[in-house]
Amino acid sequence: MAAGQLHKREKLKDRLAFVATLIITVIMLFPILWMLGISLKTRIDALAMPPRWFFRPTLENYKLVFANSDFLHGFENSLIIAVCSLALVLAAGVPAAYALARFKFTRKKDIAFWILSTRMAPPVSVLIPFYLMFRSVGLTDTKFALVIMHVTINLALVIWVMRSFFQEIPRELEEAALIDGCTPLSAFTRIVLPLSANGIVATAILGFVFSWNELMFALVLAGGGAKTAPAFVCNYISYQEIIWGQLAASGVIVSVPVLIFIGMVQKYLVRGLALGALKQ
Repeated sequence: MAAGQLHKREKLKDRLAFVATLIITVIMLFPILWMLGISLKTRIDALAMPPRWFFRPTLENYKLVFANSDFLHGFENSLIIAVCSLALVLAAGVPAAYALARFKFTRKKDIAFWILSTRMAPPVSVLIPFYLMFRSVGLTDTKFALVIMHVTINLALVIWVMRSFFQEIPRELEEAALIDGCTPLSAFTRIVLPLSANGIVATAILGFVFSWNELMFALVLAGGGAKTAPAFVCNYISYQEIIWGQLAASGVIVSVPVLIFIGMVQKYLVRGLALGALKQ
């Protein structure tokens, strides 16, 4: 009898957990589904009040967005800036994280905290100084300036996340590689990097998403030539009106590369984040 009651309680807990998870999922997905629905509505359906839940879908908004060459140029800029900044931040951040995790040198903790403090500062606090510097050297409205800004923002994230991964790799593995004839550099490239591949992929995903979604620097530092796709989406909002259909369609299009990228490396992301969580 007691075992039966215990079994019923466990089943009730599982059902309550399922219902709670379902409610949270619906709440989290609702803005995305709403945006997708608006992107498939005509102008009249999009402005209807109360909202129309049943309507005839149309792809007209997507056709208008893709017909706009400025948006495609912004999409290309976003891809170039995100990929270049990610490559640079990994090339600089991974060796720096390894140095902080493995080597002993003067004021090591202070340097690590200083790197972290650069991520704590609100980005708007450095916006004006960087704008003045870029303007003085003629780099405003260039992709190079945005790449520098994205590297500056994401470098601390890469260093601190990868530092924790390197610290958990046993030193004995590198010592064994040195005894077998490896140099410190080859031990790093042939032993340490393969073992931390999941962490590198997880960190790369976070860096790519942050760079792709960045808006404030793109609005201030970029004009027409280097404007990114998220900044271009704001063009559908004006004083006179908000073009809801094209605004939602462009939002969906901008979200697709991130979803595809995460879907392609999802298993590495889960492994990397789970490994990092366990190591804490």
